[in-house]
Amino acid sequence: MGGSPLIGVLALQGDVREHREMLESLGADVVEVRTPGQLLGIRGLVLPGGESSVMDKLTRLFGLREPLIELIGQGIPVLGTCAGMIMVAGEIDDAIEGQQNLGGLDITVRRNAFGTQRDSFDVSLRVDDYGPDSVDVSFIRAPAVTRVGEGVRALSTLDDGRVVAVANDTITALAFHPEVTGETRFHQRLIEKARAWTGPTAA
Repeated sequence: MGGSPLIGVLALQGDVREHREMLESLGADVVEVRTPGQLLGIRGLVLPGGESSVMDKLTRLFGLREPLIELIGQGIPVLGTCAGMIMVAGEIDDAIEGQQNLGGLDITVRRNAFGTQRDSFDVSLRVDDYGPDSVDVSFIRAPAVTRVGEGVRALSTLDDGRVVAVANDTITALAFHPEVTGETRFHQRLIEKARAWTGPTAA
């Protein structure tokens, strides 16, 4: 399938604008998702950075939790960054009481694995599947993957051994923010997958 695929960006909290602007600059149509009806017709999904526990509560409040789980289960292409990585994780090491995730990736993550906002940093990384050139990205109160399960590939690891990017066939999850530094390759890959996806979309 060609054309401009419709990508949904979960827009309850977090850095929604940066993702929307990057996707639009790459030729995608974008809908900011705040209600279940706004999932209709999307071919890809971005779960942005923000505060994972707040995003969890808001998805339940706005009736989005079950439709998102269904859509992820149908195999829609997903890009999760920072809090988005936490939301698609199967397990959270240090979840706050009552925190729920959407699942989809057989990984375990640790929230705020790199400290507070003051500990944010930029770095160049090698990412498998993205060629020999490094990617320049930002870590902002970032999680880290503590377990990589069945069907999941580690795409990038820091020098200290912490896994910070993973993927399965449909979901890519990043501990960092490519949209902050203008790194477009992850969003471009999402658009390519969205163009090819032929599955149903959630109501």
